Amino acid sequence: MPHPNAFAHLPELQGRLTPASASGLRLTDEVLAEWDAQARSQGLPAHWRLPDSEVEQSRRDVLSTITAQQQDLWVFAYGSLMWNPGFHFAEVRRAHLPGYARRFSLGTTIGRGTPDCPGLVLTLEPDTDGACEGLVFRIPAPLVDAESRLLWRREMITGAYCPALLALPTPQGTVQALVLVANTRHPHHQRGLSMQSTAATIARACGRIGSNRDYLDQLVRQLDVLGVEDGYVDRLAAMVKRQLEG
Repeated sequence: MPHPNAFAHLPELQGRLTPASASGLRLTDEVLAEWDAQARSQGLPAHWRLPDSEVEQSRRDVLSTITAQQQDLWVFAYGSLMWNPGFHFAEVRRAHLPGYARRFSLGTTIGRGTPDCPGLVLTLEPDTDGACEGLVFRIPAPLVDAESRLLWRREMITGAYCPALLALPTPQGTVQALVLVANTRHPHHQRGLSMQSTAATIARACGRIGSNRDYLDQLVRQLDVLGVEDGYVDRLAAMVKRQLEG
């Protein structure tokens, strides 16, 4: 359960986040084994995900200072982490990431899609004139090692992101937070998709953890609760709705 005062800055989020204990994206050994079985049944190759050792090395490299100094870890959320963080946290705040924008430009063949009908999930693309409004969650120092291992499995399972610690302004002060930006060299990265193509994919794709449309709908709802305006997401949601109604 989150800390009792975790929602002190954002009481409107109380009851609107999937508890870690109920999250299907908390990639324990058992859940990861289920994902592997699903991948095999869909005909994905044995190397559909990175080796555990490679994922763990990435985590250690990025978080070396945090763990050595036994610090809390802040995690920036701009997509599914905004409603289903999958880890235990003690505080959540609004956060502002300049120079990036959320975009549906990462293909997925297992979470929100299949090999026959890949879906799209969010990543952060460079945008010199823009900014991404999201959340930051604080994982207390004693929990950082265990919780970050599960987070890394979830987000870095195929190496589709470039993790980095960046300074993020929040209403309560600047924090150094883990930010996952697009790995533009990843084979699943699809930068430059037209809005029409993106909407068509989201309207039809569905995977192990649900439909691509539901992912978009949950994002829209959470942004609305927070009063965050994102023109790209609004336009995309309207296009998907028209495609499904048409």
